[in-house]
Amino acid sequence: MFPPYLTDKTIRHQVRDALEEDIGDGDLTARLIDASEPGRAEIVCREPAVLCGTAWVEEAFRQFDDTVTITWHAADGERLHAGHYLCTLSGPARSLLTVERTALNFLQTLSGTATLTRHYVDAVAGTDVKILDTRKTLPGLRLAQKYAVLCGGGHNHRIGLFDAILIKENHILAAGSIGEAVRQARTLSRRGILLEVEVETLHELHEALAAGVDRILLDNMDDETLREAVAVTNGRAELEASGGVTLETVRSVAETGVDYISVGELTKNLSAIDLSMRFMNEAS
Repeated sequence: MFPPYLTDKTIRHQVRDALEEDIGDGDLTARLIDASEPGRAEIVCREPAVLCGTAWVEEAFRQFDDTVTITWHAADGERLHAGHYLCTLSGPARSLLTVERTALNFLQTLSGTATLTRHYVDAVAGTDVKILDTRKTLPGLRLAQKYAVLCGGGHNHRIGLFDAILIKENHILAAGSIGEAVRQARTLSRRGILLEVEVETLHELHEALAAGVDRILLDNMDDETLREAVAVTNGRAELEASGGVTLETVRSVAETGVDYISVGELTKNLSAIDLSMRFMNEAS
């Protein structure tokens, strides 16, 4: 089941744009194959991964040729091993070849996000911290990548600028102070919207706590300072650590006692998973 922000319409539009970008007014190479030639193929994973993107694959083939059938052998969120066969496809060989790259692009990219997220989630296992994504996403694919983070066991931060308030350094400078920025935010925003302030020092932390915000983002603080921030806050606000967190450091950050760790790398510096589509002969 998709989260509320991701709709079938969104997936349709993302796939439509991707197909148009790749196919244009026709696949010149696929014309080498007789239109009546049937085909069967499998998509195989070449490395350990977490699967994400099956709906985009189905939509890509549906939009181009709805006679193609897909039988899945794995589901979004499932851990994969090298050599894992993800699905079997049957339909006109031309159609399978034409849509192959668009389908794999979605599957490789979203599985890459899900897989990297799972690495971070596994790294903090046993703590109470939640791994969050950020707005550092691929243009046009934010909602898809946010969903992929969920498939990897992570959690979503705000979807965009419209569903939460995050007061950062430049907002504070423009408003004059943390307290004034928070006051204005409360005046202008609707009730129930998350109100978060970014701080870089313990002095700013005290200001944010005095303003009574919901969550405080502790930006680029070392572990000792994070532990002190947790002690000072003493449950009066949620705490989110962010800035320069890596797989090597995320465990020590989690053990400081913060509630959340946001990681831009999940959606910004991802590596696509190695997948391929292989045609099967009739004896297969």
